[in-house]
Amino acid sequence: MAAKPSIPKGTRDFSPVEMAKRNYIFNTIRDVYHLYGFQQIETPAMEMLSTLMGKYGEEGDKLLFKIQNSGDYFSGLTDEELLSRNAAKLASKFCEKGLRYDLTVPFARYVVMHRDEITFPFKRYQIQPVWRADRPQKGRYREFYQCDADVVGSDSLLNEVELMQIVDTVFTRFGIRVCIKINNRKILTGIAEIIGEADKIVDITVAIDKLDKIGLDNVNAELKEKGISDEAIAKLQPIILLSGTNEEKLATLKEVLAGSEIGQKGVEESEFILKTLSAFGLKNELELDLTLARGLNYYTGAIFEVKALDVQIGSITGGGRYDNLTGVFGMAGVSGVGISFGADRIFDVLNQLDLYPKEAVNSTQLLFINFGEKEAAFSLNVLAQVRAEGIRAEIFSDSSKMKKQMGYANAKNIPFVALVGENEMNENKVTLKNMETGEQTLVSAEELIQTLKK
Repeated sequence: MAAKPSIPKGTRDFSPVEMAKRNYIFNTIRDVYHLYGFQQIETPAMEMLSTLMGKYGEEGDKLLFKIQNSGDYFSGLTDEELLSRNAAKLASKFCEKGLRYDLTVPFARYVVMHRDEITFPFKRYQIQPVWRADRPQKGRYREFYQCDADVVGSDSLLNEVELMQIVDTVFTRFGIRVCIKINNRKILTGIAEIIGEADKIVDITVAIDKLDKIGLDNVNAELKEKGISDEAIAKLQPIILLSGTNEEKLATLKEVLAGSEIGQKGVEESEFILKTLSAFGLKNELELDLTLARGLNYYTGAIFEVKALDVQIGSITGGGRYDNLTGVFGMAGVSGVGISFGADRIFDVLNQLDLYPKEAVNSTQLLFINFGEKEAAFSLNVLAQVRAEGIRAEIFSDSSKMKKQMGYANAKNIPFVALVGENEMNENKVTLKNMETGEQTLVSAEELIQTLKK
């Protein structure tokens, strides 16, 4: 007996209806990116491990899917190395490629490789899948799509402002109420300096980033485990739990970080972004959140995260400023900033809130019933006219029983059916049936097109 087929945990199949929904997401995001002058690129699913390793921090490196070399990958290995059972060391010998973990690092590699072809500042977007060897759970997948937009070659904070406008526009179009959270890694660095733990900035940001997930007590326990003193942890509490309006938080931070030059710089940058955006009157909430840390090591300035207000799910968009990323590929001094929409989580949110427009989900608008060879030939002529006008239409391929053909229309939620028999052909018309109301009307091809266009 054949084994029952399955797919890897953390991956999903998508039906035609689900793909229609996903394409609605991708197309909405793509349209907004185009409004702001972004151009599309694509990069390979797999990259050299040397490109990926060391860019996401120790935790990120563990989540890279490595691709086993083809051929005899045992050649060149000693018995001692094989018997050591050192998984990390052996993987480095067996694997020279890996599946991309995100789109930002491959983008940085692309910029360096194609620097002579690019006009800076370079505004690119990319909609492709990424892979992470994570533990699958609700809202967290091993294979998922990211929809990134980045600007490289410009230090201007106007880029941050425009990216937040893009976020606001996209979620307004989706009808999802969100809170756009922003912070700055320079502020976090300043906080680490003020509490006397400047060298532990990575440990502090990784721990703080988990506040929503594991709570304050567990964050403090993790900080202590990383060797941060009780005194420093105590100083950290009122800062990360700071409340009030954005203006009040900024005012407090100016006082708290008075002794940190980098911290003050972070406050200035955040103040510019918040004040500029407030002048535009965003449709969604905008909050300065000091607990936002974004665990990835390459962020150096403003950082962003978006939370849905009406659904319990993790971050559905994130991003930030990274000043040093291309430097590791031999191209120093190129600053960048970007955002990434989590398409799979947005898909789940739109499903839970039932926010998909009908026209985005329903594919075929009109089905021609097939009563036989002559009728089908007549229908094909009208069908060509209908399609030429941009109406999505099809003909049932077999002259099966009427019940089967109507059942097909119902199963696919096709709103209109065209019936062509002897009488219709004699009058050079078709009978148009509204599948929702049951109403039938004898119409010409032109009248049929006008009805469906409405």
